[in-house]
Amino acid sequence: MKPILIGLFVLLSFSLSAQQKMTADTTAVHSIDGIVKEMLRIISGEEGKTRDWDAFRNLFLPTANFTVHSHNESSGQPVETVSLEGLIELMHDTYYDQGFLEYEISKVVDEYNGIAHVFQTYYGKDIENHEEKGINSYQLVHYDDRWWIVNVLWTGDSNGVEVPEKYLGN
Repeated sequence: MKPILIGLFVLLSFSLSAQQKMTADTTAVHSIDGIVKEMLRIISGEEGKTRDWDAFRNLFLPTANFTVHSHNESSGQPVETVSLEGLIELMHDTYYDQGFLEYEISKVVDEYNGIAHVFQTYYGKDIENHEEKGINSYQLVHYDDRWWIVNVLWTGDSNGVEVPEKYLGN
């Protein structure tokens, strides 16, 4: 068991060092609130907005995954996962270029000893005026005097299940 833990630590340290060398410093990554709001700021945009993908990459470990639980059993894939680069590629789609906005409604943060979990309630709207509320679930790690997003999992209310009151804030 001990060799596995040491191997994981070495891999994590290498990944974090490689990511940090390829990115610029930004103040958003120094707080949990800042980094999760920065993610929404970058992916959201009116029609024609150019997104800063280097700044986006700077928020995540290079091994980050993005998983959506769509509740669409008929599609054959109600749960889909992509890598960081896979998500960036998907965000180059015409759908997002035409305008996609996502805002934070509220969030619940649990933090202990350099790790954090954030349940962020969001409101999203696309160019076709489809609206959705849902939850973004973030896993974060604090390393080298900043926060990194490890993974993001999200689901929306498109299947008629409302976001619980406790996640809607005041």
